[in-house]
Amino acid sequence: MDGITFGRTSLLCTLLLWAFQVCSGTVTVNVNAKVEVLKGETAKLPCTYTGSSSSNTVVEWFIEEQDTRKRVAFHSQGGEGKSDDGTPLTGRVTIGADSTLTISSVQPSDELVFYCQVTAGSAGVGEAATMLKVFFAPEKPELTRPSSQAITAGETTSSEIGTCVSKNGHPQPRIIWFKDGLPLAEIKDRKEKTYMIPSVVKEASGLLTIKSTLYMQPTKADKDSVFQCTVEYSMLEGQNKQKKSDTITINLNYPSEKATFSLLSTGPVKEGDSVTMKCETDGNPQPEFDFTKDGKAVSGEGGLLKIKSVKRSDDGVYMCTATDFDNLEADLTGTITLTVNYIDPVRVSPAESQVVMLGEKVQWMCTTKGSATHTVQWKKGSEVLSQDGLLSIQDVSYDKAGEYMCVGAVPSVPGLTSQASVNLTVKGKPMIETPAVGEVGKEGDMVTLKCSAYGSPAPQFTWKPSGKQSVSVEGNKVVSTVSLQATAEVMKDGVTCEASNTHGTDSKAFLVSLKRADKQQGGSSGVVIAVVVCVLLLLLLVALIYFLNKKSKLPCSKKDKKEVASGEVNNDIVVEMKTDKANEEAGLLNKRPPTEQ
Repeated sequence: MDGITFGRTSLLCTLLLWAFQVCSGTVTVNVNAKVEVLKGETAKLPCTYTGSSSSNTVVEWFIEEQDTRKRVAFHSQGGEGKSDDGTPLTGRVTIGADSTLTISSVQPSDELVFYCQVTAGSAGVGEAATMLKVFFAPEKPELTRPSSQAITAGETTSSEIGTCVSKNGHPQPRIIWFKDGLPLAEIKDRKEKTYMIPSVVKEASGLLTIKSTLYMQPTKADKDSVFQCTVEYSMLEGQNKQKKSDTITINLNYPSEKATFSLLSTGPVKEGDSVTMKCETDGNPQPEFDFTKDGKAVSGEGGLLKIKSVKRSDDGVYMCTATDFDNLEADLTGTITLTVNYIDPVRVSPAESQVVMLGEKVQWMCTTKGSATHTVQWKKGSEVLSQDGLLSIQDVSYDKAGEYMCVGAVPSVPGLTSQASVNLTVKGKPMIETPAVGEVGKEGDMVTLKCSAYGSPAPQFTWKPSGKQSVSVEGNKVVSTVSLQATAEVMKDGVTCEASNTHGTDSKAFLVSLKRADKQQGGSSGVVIAVVVCVLLLLLLVALIYFLNKKSKLPCSKKDKKEVASGEVNNDIVVEMKTDKANEEAGLLNKRPPTEQ
């Protein structure tokens, strides 16, 4: 009994001693409730305290792993901070004089609760906890389709649509599925028609890789649907961000309900074209197709019926028939009525080329037939000569010689034409074109002259006087070119070109003259301008002298003064000569002589 009493007494004393210490002094520790940092960067966890401090005050930092605390760093009052060995932070953690814990190269595994504990002797013990949060953005999600065969619409079990994977994120992100741009509800119940199966893998780095597989029971309406997944993740300061995957579509099998049969050619079909007719249904995959023309089987391939270099005999009604064993009741047929446009080869009468004499007439008739309204034109080059198929040329001249083209066409069918050509040859004596004047810089220079003549047979040329001669053909003309010296005789009489054939002769004289030099023309013009300017200046000078003389003319005697004063006008002009010097000076200076003052 005494032993029990003694034990209780000892416990009571211990409690009283502890209460005395707490009451005699308190320590308050302050830390941040949460510190955020990116993986690989440096985290700083500050710790401050208030209360009495003593020489034996100790600040310690602890981590908590699996409900067990482990010290990672400490320092005492006035001492140097140290880190503990054998912890996950060894070699990466330091404690400063201000009790701040610094962690370098932060890893996801460092996301722990850290405790700052201050022991201040008789002042007591205080502590506070801070949470270190580590962030790292995950990679762009990869969306893949299953390698299995196509999905069949209308099945009673859900099929795998795709798998979305996003690697290396922290903290754990989440995957959101989208169909045609709209998010799908996150469902994990496999009894539902649409659900997702998620999974998470922790990598050796401590980062997290998440995966989600989507299952659905698609219908025919989903044949063109677009699927996508997004990874949503948290970052510093409460930011929520997203990264989107590429899109996929599903390979969906569904029965056919109708068929279409179409002609791939644009515009009217004409003979010689290649024609392709395509038969297809609204189902997937496409069924087998059979083709007929006017009720008789024709061969096609893979829903395509091709006809190379189509002929008018290919006109008719074509039909395609599809057989879908998943929907045998559907009417899967289509028809095309093919019309092949044509034009017969044009016929020219007479069919041969014509040779006529100068001044005669010639005529051709051109006809054809076509599948639609057609035209027949005669052309020479780009010039249209006739629209009714008849080409008639009266009084044939040399310029009418050449090739004529008859062109038949169906205007409603672009490119549907037929054509034939004939040649017209005009025979007759030569006709020389109007000659051009030859020019030389001075007498004795070389001059080159061209003599152009029509004629059939081709004419022979003779130049008088003669020179170095060459002959060429330009269209229906024969051109003779001669080079000779411009002698005084040539400058005076010119040069004669004579062209002759079996039907006659023609000749023309070519004049040769001197060129007017531009400098000489410019000099003559300058002389004329100079003369005109001089004449004008001379006239201005005469007028000026006359004006000044008129203005400065004064009376020369008393009699004249009186006449001026009285306003009388004397029509007679009197010139008075005086030798008196005083009067002369007075007249010149417009002053009276001393005797008159």
